[in-house]
Amino acid sequence: MKRAFSLLPFWVFLMYCPGPGSLPCVAQSPTVSVSFSADLAQNAQDGRLLLILAKSGESEPRFQVQFNYNCQPLFGMDVADWKPGQAAIFDDSRRGFPLKKLSALPPGDYYVQALLNRYHTYHLQNGKTVKLPPDRGEGQQWQHKPGNFYCQPLKVTLTGKNDPQIKLVLDRQIPEIEPPADTEFIKHIRIKSERLSAFWGEPVYLGAHVLLPKDWDKHPEARYPLMVFHGHFPADFGGFRTTPPDYSEPPVYSERFRVAGYNHIRQQEAYDFYKKWTSENFPRYLVIEIQHPTPYYDDSYAVNSACQGPYGDALTYELIPHIEKQFRGIGEGWARFVYGGSTGGWEALAVQVFYPDEYNGAFVACPDPIDFRAYTTVDIYQDANAYYYEGLFFRRPRPGHRDYLGHINYTVEDYNHLELVLGTKSRSGQQYDIWEATYSPMGKDGYPERLWDKESGEINPEVAQYWKENYDLRYILQRDWDKIGHKLKGKIHIYAGDMDNYYLNNATYLMEEFLESTRNPYYEGEVDYGDRAEHCWNGDHDNPNYISRLRYNTLYLPKILKRIKATAPEGADLTSWRY
Repeated sequence: MKRAFSLLPFWVFLMYCPGPGSLPCVAQSPTVSVSFSADLAQNAQDGRLLLILAKSGESEPRFQVQFNYNCQPLFGMDVADWKPGQAAIFDDSRRGFPLKKLSALPPGDYYVQALLNRYHTYHLQNGKTVKLPPDRGEGQQWQHKPGNFYCQPLKVTLTGKNDPQIKLVLDRQIPEIEPPADTEFIKHIRIKSERLSAFWGEPVYLGAHVLLPKDWDKHPEARYPLMVFHGHFPADFGGFRTTPPDYSEPPVYSERFRVAGYNHIRQQEAYDFYKKWTSENFPRYLVIEIQHPTPYYDDSYAVNSACQGPYGDALTYELIPHIEKQFRGIGEGWARFVYGGSTGGWEALAVQVFYPDEYNGAFVACPDPIDFRAYTTVDIYQDANAYYYEGLFFRRPRPGHRDYLGHINYTVEDYNHLELVLGTKSRSGQQYDIWEATYSPMGKDGYPERLWDKESGEINPEVAQYWKENYDLRYILQRDWDKIGHKLKGKIHIYAGDMDNYYLNNATYLMEEFLESTRNPYYEGEVDYGDRAEHCWNGDHDNPNYISRLRYNTLYLPKILKRIKATAPEGADLTSWRY
């Protein structure tokens, strides 16, 4: 239950306003004191302490942090060796977003809440020590992370004059998450990665949700092709439902797609997939959605990284072979395919490029920047500043997100400054910080080197060059085409909406220019665009985005089956999985 708390009792007025002959009354900026209860922990804590103030009490303030102009004010500070009962003070020295200072809060009623995103100390294999928020099964979401401390919202009234200190005590802890249960069709696995455990200096686990074909247990002779769906952290296998939609649930309107009853649409699509999956003539194959969160994000980006470790090798040489062995996959590169959108789109292309023999096709939808000359709206090689287009006499902010009409929701600077409040040293758990954690070299302090100054946007050309040589997929393909082009012939398929919300189509245009220029061999894949389509268009010209995004597991199947028939080696098993 939320408590109401007024900040202007009469005694406060007397305390701040001396009598006649004294100094004049001076308005005091609000301050917030936060401590945590010894009932939660007796030992000192490290982490990022967040303070959120929301105008609405319909949900907790921690759930109202948004990456757009409706973001509720929040403030952050690092805490180290923070002891029970010790006060951490939020005042104007603590950075905030979208308001930089607490004193900039307009007068009015607010619901105030504090949360500690707790850090764990990692002793890395290379001797560095870093403090990061470990994943606790939630996919690196600080609002939901089990073990994080928080308090119930407190309603306060700010007047802008002589507001006294607000005191908050973290006395609650987010509970553990119940893991999903196995079903007839969906199984869940978790394995220890020896490669990642060595890097991080402690056990690290990888997981996957496995969708089994119909009658998998009745055909022990069958061996199956493998479909790897890349994307953000999946709590369970998505888009598969064995029962019809539950229309007793109230319809939910989708703001993103401007569609009513989207919950029912999703359920119907999931049920339709189940019916197709179990139909008589549907090909039988394995589909996996993988879990590989890191202390920096909900997803490792599926490549080897100086700051995150050898996730590419761990997924390709540990997790996938384990799944194929346990569930009777064919276990050869010609029978493996990767696909996904956005983060998953970049990953699908990256693993196909970095492991060309291990996969037989990548279906890449609305990928994160695949050419860093169009790193969203920034050319990291030519631009001096990531936040502004700079001319001789004036500058303009770079857009970070648009709608399908081109209206700007926020800028690159906005997004990065919000990340800076959520976490220093690339620890926000958000988009630009994970790109740094994936692509950047490790700094002397053990954390990723910044591509640009988070405050000013000034780009570091040395870090940009490191990104280019190691993770700019267009550049790497062009640089190495004479070595790997023959292994990628016919494998690259890229799709993007030409009104992608994050301007990701710009990098796709640059990639297409290179691919169409290839010779000996010509790439023989495809690049396609959706007219006025937003993020995350995936190549479906017949259905709206809100439908096609629910059909990844069948959308590319005709092309995959065609490629299997055309490229399977002599004597390959093309029949046991077609029962």
